[in-house]
Amino acid sequence: MIRCPKCGHAQEQQVECEACGLLFRRYELSRERRRRETAAEPRAAAPRQSRVAVLLLAAFLLVAGTAGTTWWLASGRSPGEAGRASVSATEQVARPSPQPAPQPSRPAPSTRGENAAVTAGTIERAKNGTVAIETPWGKGSGFFLTDTTIVTNRHVIEPDRGQLEELRRKVATGRQLIDLERRKLDEARGQLRRLPDSPSRRQLVIVLDERERELARVLPAQTEAESRLARMEQPATNADIRVFLADGSEFTAQSIQTSPGRDLALVTVYSAGATPLHPAPAQAGPRQGDRVYTIGNPVGLRNTVTAGIFSGYRRHEDSGEIYLQTDAPINPGNSGGPLIDERGRVLGVNTMILQNTQGIGFAIPVTTVFEEFSLMPPMPGD
Repeated sequence: MIRCPKCGHAQEQQVECEACGLLFRRYELSRERRRRETAAEPRAAAPRQSRVAVLLLAAFLLVAGTAGTTWWLASGRSPGEAGRASVSATEQVARPSPQPAPQPSRPAPSTRGENAAVTAGTIERAKNGTVAIETPWGKGSGFFLTDTTIVTNRHVIEPDRGQLEELRRKVATGRQLIDLERRKLDEARGQLRRLPDSPSRRQLVIVLDERERELARVLPAQTEAESRLARMEQPATNADIRVFLADGSEFTAQSIQTSPGRDLALVTVYSAGATPLHPAPAQAGPRQGDRVYTIGNPVGLRNTVTAGIFSGYRRHEDSGEIYLQTDAPINPGNSGGPLIDERGRVLGVNTMILQNTQGIGFAIPVTTVFEEFSLMPPMPGD
């Protein structure tokens, strides 16, 4: 439960007060800004106080020097003696005792620069911990959760039944259309042989040439689809799952574990160069507007990093599962890759996009991975 700091309304939803509409995140940022401004006021007053002290000290020295000179002249001393005494008295006032030399002030470090450096380093580590996964039926991504365990989506390492049926339908329809087109071309060629030389015959020649070129463009795609279907219909083995690290080294899966009810899978790979990524603590989940990043293998472009913001938590209407919504681009091949925060901590596993939309992607919370496979999350500092 959370209580609204403005109206006191208690609720479970932690984004916006259901009673007065207060945005909790904006309220916290406003309070933090006011605290920083209040803390800066004493520091701003310090230079003014230092200047006043210097002026007072200079005035005191001037008065002391004048008084000393007058006294020496009144006592009958020579002007030279009076001058030396005045200087001596002035030095005693100005330097009553030896003091250590003040250290030169250093300019305050740029917070923005530090954040940029931290982000660059954490993104580099996250990229090194992300892998590309290739199978006979497609490409995807994953990331090391331990030295040997890779997290990815189930649909990356095994064919989706619905997609398989759709591919069968498209292959069958494409083959039928190609066969019909070939028969129509044969009939047109026979008609062409019977026609005398005329504008109609020359027009038919042009039409036939265009249709044959179009058929030639379609045939490679049909052949590739039929080959892909044949590979998907064969029983998959661990050797079919190829894993590519950020440095380009290639490995095959040693073992595979899939979730029966969620789009999650674990792949075991023995690699001395693994870079495990650390999950964000359960209590440090993202808040709306937080900066997030995705790393993956979209359309075969390995080690691609995209950025966006965390849009909110969404519950699936049918399963009731909670997903993380983001506007960071998630394209085919990003599936299974990590969604990370600015500190490089994993927030979720990229899993899907909303069809016919832009900037609406979803990730499975990383806490669900530990829950689904009965894994122990790492201790803080591991």
